[in-house]
Amino acid sequence: MTFTKSVDQTTILQGDRSKLKDLLRVRLNACGWNDQVRLLCRETIKEQDTVNCDALVQQVTPKARALIPDTVKKELLQKIKAILIQQEGIDI
Repeated sequence: MTFTKSVDQTTILQGDRSKLKDLLRVRLNACGWNDQVRLLCRETIKEQDTVNCDALVQQVTPKARALIPDTVKKELLQKIKAILIQQEGIDI
């Protein structure tokens, strides 16, 4: 089992996954990431004549991921580590 699968299973079983998602949603909203991605989507749609949803997601996702602030990534990683240490006794 990979580390990612272990994290997924642990967080799902313990109910922490929704808490982590809520935290991420709040932090991204607070830093303006949602607005940046919305503008990115609008620009992408304007540049092309026809765009379907799947194509838009494929084009915007890499750019949107790059826009996530490092502070948000670090905070979420620290929370995941704390949950794993608390629940599983995993030493990271």
